[in-house]
Amino acid sequence: MREQQLPARSAKSDWTPAPQQAAFRQIMNCFAYPGRVSVLETDAEHALPLLLATLVDREVSLADPQALLDEDEHRRLGAHLAGPEKARFVVFPGQCPPDFLPALGSLENPEQGATLILIADSFAAGARVHLSGPGIPVETAVCIQGIDPTWWQKREQWNSGFPMGVDMIVVAGRQVLGLPRTTRLTAKGAR
Repeated sequence: MREQQLPARSAKSDWTPAPQQAAFRQIMNCFAYPGRVSVLETDAEHALPLLLATLVDREVSLADPQALLDEDEHRRLGAHLAGPEKARFVVFPGQCPPDFLPALGSLENPEQGATLILIADSFAAGARVHLSGPGIPVETAVCIQGIDPTWWQKREQWNSGFPMGVDMIVVAGRQVLGLPRTTRLTAKGAR
């Protein structure tokens, strides 16, 4: 298992409109077609800063309990820092099992459920995750290395009260994978 190069540092271009617009389209495509891994175009070594620069602003809350970003990156994002139980976006290393209950939204406001951003090692090896649901013709599978299986168990619990629940984005280097709460997931193999 390779060591994650975090805290992640952004590239200057991550803070400009064109890369953020391109990243936004790719992220939305990942959610429309779960199981498709996209590469975010960044000069940084890791896509996490571009991902957050694209999705997070001063109007939302962010939890980074494991300090995956440094203070300069947090300052640039400008998001309100909150605990992982209340934040709209939660960044967490996938190797660490979750020790919190994220915001799940409510029946009246399911969109207030958190988006969990998990840092993985690779999509080239690891546990085979089978996906089915909207945006997937029958079933698809993707390998993900560096995610503790507890995340998948908790995800099932958190999303059991649909439409309430959480959406997930898995990031490995510059690659991203979207897992909307409507996607059914079965994990097989070691992490």
